[in-house]
Amino acid sequence: MDMAIVLLLLLLPFVGAEWQVCGGSSGNYTSNNTYQANLLLLSSTLPNKAVSNTTLFATATAGHDPDIVYALALCRGDTTDASDCETCVAAAFPDAQQICPYNKDATLYYDASMLRFSNHNFLVANSTQDQMSWITLRNNLNFTTGGDSAKHLLLMRLNSTAQAAANSSRRFTTSRLGINLIPTVYCLMQTQLTQEGVADYCCGGFTTVNTSMLYLFCCMDEKTKTSQPGKVNLNDQAATNRLEEDELVWRLEEKSSEFTLFDFSEILHATHNFSKENLLGQGGFGPVYKGQLPDGMQIAVKRLASHSGQGFTEFKNEVELIAKLQHNNLVKLLGCCIQGEEKLLVYEYLPNKSLDFFIFERNRTAFIDWNNRRAIIEGIAQGLLYLHKHSRLHIIHRDLKASNILLDKDMNPKFSDFGLAKIFSSNDIQGSTKRVVGTYGYMSPEYASEGIYSIKSDVFIFGVLLLEILSGKGNSGFYQYGDFLNLIGYSWQLWEGGTWVELLDASIVKEICTSDARRYINIALTCVQESADDRPTMSDVVAMLNSESVILPDPNQPNGI
Repeated sequence: MDMAIVLLLLLLPFVGAEWQVCGGSSGNYTSNNTYQANLLLLSSTLPNKAVSNTTLFATATAGHDPDIVYALALCRGDTTDASDCETCVAAAFPDAQQICPYNKDATLYYDASMLRFSNHNFLVANSTQDQMSWITLRNNLNFTTGGDSAKHLLLMRLNSTAQAAANSSRRFTTSRLGINLIPTVYCLMQTQLTQEGVADYCCGGFTTVNTSMLYLFCCMDEKTKTSQPGKVNLNDQAATNRLEEDELVWRLEEKSSEFTLFDFSEILHATHNFSKENLLGQGGFGPVYKGQLPDGMQIAVKRLASHSGQGFTEFKNEVELIAKLQHNNLVKLLGCCIQGEEKLLVYEYLPNKSLDFFIFERNRTAFIDWNNRRAIIEGIAQGLLYLHKHSRLHIIHRDLKASNILLDKDMNPKFSDFGLAKIFSSNDIQGSTKRVVGTYGYMSPEYASEGIYSIKSDVFIFGVLLLEILSGKGNSGFYQYGDFLNLIGYSWQLWEGGTWVELLDASIVKEICTSDARRYINIALTCVQESADDRPTMSDVVAMLNSESVILPDPNQPNGI
């Protein structure tokens, strides 16, 4: 009959590569009686039957009541030598009679196989006979450090591993749960159930840690690490329940040893209970706080506001994307916290705040000279080029702006806020959405009016940023430039009139050479062209910035000025 069998490998090494469970309420048999004869009969047939099955699993019965014997044999799904499996199962029968002498119910676990026999029909999927004879999760895992978060994550791992095994042709899979709250857990699962059967029989039971619905064995087996890990994909739709949130976290921790699941109490302590003194700023996501961990490391904590338009979808999007990206011009995500209604992102702390703090404040522009600005411009260009072309995920940021470009201690720019970012394939030309979100003043015309976005949308944003960095003025908002309501129109007027030097921030006019100033303004206006087809790619932009030998195109009048 169908039965699910889980080996959850954790914590303690094997002694002699075996574990056993003897007895229960089944009673004993006597030497040379009919029950023992039935055992001997099964020992001659069950080992070969197991290796003859593609799933390395077999069940059998021998005799009649009251001496009937039910037996089950299983070899690990990654076993490559059938003879080793057969030998292991065959040896388990005499071992059982020595380890559990005259017990009618015995279970032996080995590194490569397991055997159970009993006078009770435990082969029935809904059998509740002798559940306490199995080693349960509650009795063998220590959650004193991990708390409820670790319990939820582990239960989520068991559910997903069971589903993955049911979908496998050999009904076998392995997986790993690596988080900082508990020791690394290695899961090995084999099942004779279909995916539907696993859901009905197994996964419904994974609601509490003390479940005995599945057979669990706990140890730390280094050999399991060499097995191919099972993979369970997140649903692309918005995750709204707690288990989906937990699954997001363990997947991220599994992929990066540097990613940390923080406890909410840690964040509270680090930020002095989110005190006003620790508040760094406010964004669409919610407030951002400075914090300090016990080891002295400074962090920045983004706290999802309950009223935020950005929900778990954007939270998940940002965490999943930025955790997979590594570049000098991207802010480093250290970890996150999901606890109840609280959802927080923990980043490296960058002491020089954001770009807008310097370029839009008259009393601070002197602190950011032309050399700093040029390095920032080049860093932004390199960061976008990485997202568009060189990262293993090709990404359109969609919401880059001066306020979410952070500056490190050396004034190097780093992108943050990936909640609106989109992944695209190398074959995609553009995408579209009915939900236009972002920041007006940075949106390309086609995105603002029709919801169409592409890598050229980010190029438009770069052009706006370049004009802002050169001028020290924002594209829209509190500024009005003569007859124009935005910086793009004003810049075009000066360009057409040959007075483009007037665009430059007064603090850098004496530092920047005329040819460089003209070149950078030309590049900016080329990037903000009305038609996406007329804009360069970021590869082109980087080439223009790095080489004066690259001939720049003459820009046309931008849109809506």
